[in-house]
Amino acid sequence: MLAVTAASLSGGPDPRLAAPLVVVLALAHALGGRGEVAAATSVRHWLSAGGGAAVAYVFVLVLPEVSDVALVVGERLGEAFLAEQLAYLVVLTGFVAFYGVEVTVAHRCGGDAESSAIVYRAHLAVFTVYSALVGYLLFHQERPGPANYVFYTVAMGLHFVVTDEGFHRHHGDAFDHRGRYLLVAGTLVGGVVGALTEIGPLHLALVFAFVAGSVVLNVLKEELPEAGQSRFLAFLGGAAVYAALVLLV
Repeated sequence: MLAVTAASLSGGPDPRLAAPLVVVLALAHALGGRGEVAAATSVRHWLSAGGGAAVAYVFVLVLPEVSDVALVVGERLGEAFLAEQLAYLVVLTGFVAFYGVEVTVAHRCGGDAESSAIVYRAHLAVFTVYSALVGYLLFHQERPGPANYVFYTVAMGLHFVVTDEGFHRHHGDAFDHRGRYLLVAGTLVGGVVGALTEIGPLHLALVFAFVAGSVVLNVLKEELPEAGQSRFLAFLGGAAVYAALVLLV
């Protein structure tokens, strides 16, 4: 879904499909993950279902596409050292980079106010870039057609909602009143850049690989909630419905 090969061969992005959906992704940041809403029991069921859908997205779509990306990179680099492994190394880099950010946030947010403010700004900046890349890749889908765009938007929109709830837990009102709108802007800017530019298949493959690694980390971190907060049947239902729709459509 995020991947690159057919998009590169089919003449680039289709803004007619992607443009309204990047606005939906931005609205997920603007409206989702608010603390007072997420605390409601009924909403916890929906968050768990959304987490299940996002996990299904990782295992049914992202991980298989990493293999396709590895083939693209291998073909482009030919006999270069670790050509086929490069894509997996970039996936690992995305995973480790975002894990490092989360560890730093967890260790520093309980410290003095100045240190916490610096960590908050850095945390927000990293996720603004992340949101921009997600918005960018919406315009560079592997398979054409509305269903592919919708599946991507649903999965990443739900992912944004749950990730924003994590921002609220760490940073409270500072995120609710101001920070979330930087993520909105990042998503829209990424979409605009995606609509207006097209990079080569190799570089696009590597961008996808980095985002794939970060998506895996963020999905597992945010969308597998603590046992006391999770609603397993809702989580299972979200995963099963999303996987079934992807496989059947």
